[in-house]
Amino acid sequence: MKAEYDVIVVGAGPAGSMAARFAAEKGVSVLILEKDRDVGYPVRCGEAVSKAGIEEFLRPDPKWIASSIDKFSLISPDGSEVIIQFSETGYILERRVFDYELAKMAASCGAEILTRAYVSGLITEGGRVTGVKYQFRGEEKQLRAKVVIAADGVESRLGRWAGLKTYVDFRDMESCAQVTASNIKVDPNTCYFYFGKDVAPEGYLWVFPKGNCSANIGLGVSGLTGKKRSAVSYLNSFMEKNFPDAPTLTSIAGGVPCSVTLERISAPGIMLTGDAARQVNPLSGGGIISGMIGGSIAGRIAAEAVISNKPDYIMTYDKAWNDRLGRRHEIFNRIKNGIYNFSDEKFDSIAHSFLKVSKDKRTLGSLFRTALFNQPSLLLDVAKVFLG
Repeated sequence: MKAEYDVIVVGAGPAGSMAARFAAEKGVSVLILEKDRDVGYPVRCGEAVSKAGIEEFLRPDPKWIASSIDKFSLISPDGSEVIIQFSETGYILERRVFDYELAKMAASCGAEILTRAYVSGLITEGGRVTGVKYQFRGEEKQLRAKVVIAADGVESRLGRWAGLKTYVDFRDMESCAQVTASNIKVDPNTCYFYFGKDVAPEGYLWVFPKGNCSANIGLGVSGLTGKKRSAVSYLNSFMEKNFPDAPTLTSIAGGVPCSVTLERISAPGIMLTGDAARQVNPLSGGGIISGMIGGSIAGRIAAEAVISNKPDYIMTYDKAWNDRLGRRHEIFNRIKNGIYNFSDEKFDSIAHSFLKVSKDKRTLGSLFRTALFNQPSLLLDVAKVFLG
């Protein structure tokens, strides 16, 4: 262990490992500090990603792909089912293996990794973050760094310690619960989405197949809904109705920040990425690919700041992220607010209307246009996403 690193990354999830990899590739010294014993544990994720998102950074590998997806099934409150052929392959991952491989890639580029290292504070000098305090094997330790990248998840404390406003309105903090269950007899190449006030009000429920008759089954509801009735309660009701005899292999619950990115995601000496920066897609709640993108941008800029000896260059990170995905996430957030307030009757009407569309013309873009037919401003947002 060195006494000082060019870049210290806190958190070894996809965002953290990508930040470490992209920084190390440029030849700077990088250390990842991970609080858990193993990289990739615990899994708190639906594990769905797009093939294109993965291929931007690495070649798909069967060892961390549980299933390939080529269709969406959308089920409205009255049980009407609309199936959309996906124009591009998607994957359901084995996150335990996937995260491990991302960390190995960072290590192969020169990054060091220390697990069971719990970051307990920041070192600051003259208003600039200059390192971290952490606990390891019962001892309090400190490390200096030119740049600290906080990839410590939705509960991130590092940004708050650095003076960044990390608050998210509770209405935008989705309350989520998920089980991985077996004996789930669904099409292994289809992702299923359920809507309605009795299933997941102001949100949706998903069934993501993982092969061998197993699946991730989970849901997210708005923070406002979660205060009245827990996400776990909604999930239990769905399981009892639809899969009463399915053995549960794992269960998780937590919050997902379905909001726009934080107003500021960098400050002198520190950058936030992934869930810590609220880089989750606010419409879908998916954060793997967007976190990898955010991490790659953060790692590259951090390394360039070190190499050029221009510490404040890291402050360009906010604009770089906004140009790449931040503005699009603002559009997704507006669409989310429009859709999640639909009544059950509206969802049923959308399904009935869309079932009249010929199968070869059923796309996500045409679905959104059908859903928002009487909302011109949101239709424009949809056009920006699918046509822009």
